[in-house]
Amino acid sequence: MDRSSEIADFLRSRRARISPDQAGLGNDGRTRRVPGLRRDEVARLAGMSTEYYTRLEQGRAGTPSPEVVEALARALRLDAAEREHFADLLARPTPTRRTPTGPQRVRPGLYLLLQTLEHVPAFIIGRRTDILAANRLACEVLTDFDALPATQRNLARFYLLDPDARDRVGDWEQIAAETVAMLRLEAGRHPHDRRLSDLVGELTLRSPEFSTWWNDHRVLRRTHGTKHYHHPVVGDLHFAYECLQAPGDTDQTLCVYNPQPETTTTEALQLLSSWTAPQAPTTPTPTTNPT
Repeated sequence: MDRSSEIADFLRSRRARISPDQAGLGNDGRTRRVPGLRRDEVARLAGMSTEYYTRLEQGRAGTPSPEVVEALARALRLDAAEREHFADLLARPTPTRRTPTGPQRVRPGLYLLLQTLEHVPAFIIGRRTDILAANRLACEVLTDFDALPATQRNLARFYLLDPDARDRVGDWEQIAAETVAMLRLEAGRHPHDRRLSDLVGELTLRSPEFSTWWNDHRVLRRTHGTKHYHHPVVGDLHFAYECLQAPGDTDQTLCVYNPQPETTTTEALQLLSSWTAPQAPTTPTPTTNPT
């Protein structure tokens, strides 16, 4: 990613979504040629000169002070994920920010924790929305990640490229767009990640919707919410999900889908669990040699 152009595009997209009325500026009578706020309006709200803000938006102002970043975050109404992304875009490359190149490994204790959650779908998501591990119900409700080659086990690839995802995922457009926003956040954090760049390129070529969502510069860190899936056998499934960062590894997140109360999801999961449970090995009947 080009750092200067990313900063410029992000700031333009954030000011374009805020109207003067929303910012408390009102109508000054001038003809408005751009959506949202003008540069001079953002500068006024942030308490800086229009010249400085223009240079900042063009990537020519160096690294702003924390006070300037905070003033812009308030003026542009950035949420926590957007503030994090903005800080990532402004950060100078350092050895500590290099993208790890080795494969991610789920430590044994975390993997055991995943296996104890056998009555609900659960999975561990890593960098680039890679699925690092998934239990039986997660593979049944979403897709069988274990049956895919390791390089194809990716949540964004499933939502955007798997034809079954549109039938499986309730509110598919919203969920797919949010997943692209998660990738955007990753790209700001690891701008030199070659595998992430390859994934973005693949999604750009193969998904008709991806470029529109990618270019709106929305960012998201998924923490909790609701999900709706449709299973071809047991029907609609409604979940309240929680995403918990693994202690000691901010690049791995445990996602747990709990059944929504007052729905038939619990019963449906019990059926799926019984149908997909591994069969216990049978003990062969000993044979008796004739005497």
